[in-house]
Amino acid sequence: MMKRPAHLAAIFLFVAGFPAPAFAQVSGSVQLTFAKAGLVVGAGGGSGVLIYRGHRYPFRVTGLSLGIAAGASVGRLEGRATGLRDVSDFGGAYSAVAGGGAFVGGIGGVRLQNEKGVVLELRGPRVGVEFAANLSRFLISLK
Repeated sequence: MMKRPAHLAAIFLFVAGFPAPAFAQVSGSVQLTFAKAGLVVGAGGGSGVLIYRGHRYPFRVTGLSLGIAAGASVGRLEGRATGLRDVSDFGGAYSAVAGGGAFVGGIGGVRLQNEKGVVLELRGPRVGVEFAANLSRFLISLK
């Protein structure tokens, strides 16, 4: 009867010693600086870094928005990227329905998702004069 718990403990220790498989989803952290301007149609761009599995991956971002938009702002956003199975999942087209504003300074936030299921949740300060309620599409490309 004593052999059964010892066998189970040995199996558990054997399995627990293996690292998580490469296909497991791991979140990463994202830092992004983004400037945009517009009147009805807005456009912007910026750059950032994805920190994923201990490595830093620089990227570029460009965006286009359509809806009610007026003004210009610069934001420095930070947050998480979830749903990553591999760093190559990060690049691609992201979309969001967003609203917000800044007058001299404020806090902005956005939740974006790409076609591979990666979700970016970003928040941070914005500087400028802007009001927006629009549909946005962003393209992220790793450098």
